[in-house]
Amino acid sequence: MKLDFIKSFDGTLIPADEFVAEKMTKFKGGMYEIEIKKTRNPHFHAKVFAFFKFCFDHWSANKTHWENMSEPRQFESFRKDLTKLAGFTEVTYSIDGLTFNVEAKSLSFGSMEQGEFEECYNALINAAIANVFQGTSDENILNRLQSFF
Repeated sequence: MKLDFIKSFDGTLIPADEFVAEKMTKFKGGMYEIEIKKTRNPHFHAKVFAFFKFCFDHWSANKTHWENMSEPRQFESFRKDLTKLAGFTEVTYSIDGLTFNVEAKSLSFGSMEQGEFEECYNALINAAIANVFQGTSDENILNRLQSFF
């Protein structure tokens, strides 16, 4: 399993996002082998996930057919859907080669170089404006949205 962490100023490794934090709660006592690999800008990665959270909170998942899913699962589904709307997808084919699925491209540190991740972020903003914030007139929401530009 690969999980993303950010090294804090005091040297502590902290989960890069809520998904990783949830996964870490499943680890019990014992010894684990960890491979450390420096990847792209973790502060920018955190900004992207803060943007996802802002969009998710505005979108109000409790008003959808996802209301019976746990909040972390709702967030993960929302994040993947917004990534697909932004055009960052991967196509996988079934074993017979006749059917396919369009899945969100992984945003993990090891899956994208910094330049591609920045392109993805710009596309995520455009997708969110068109699909999540369409018709929003609340000045506070719009100001907060603009802070991510």
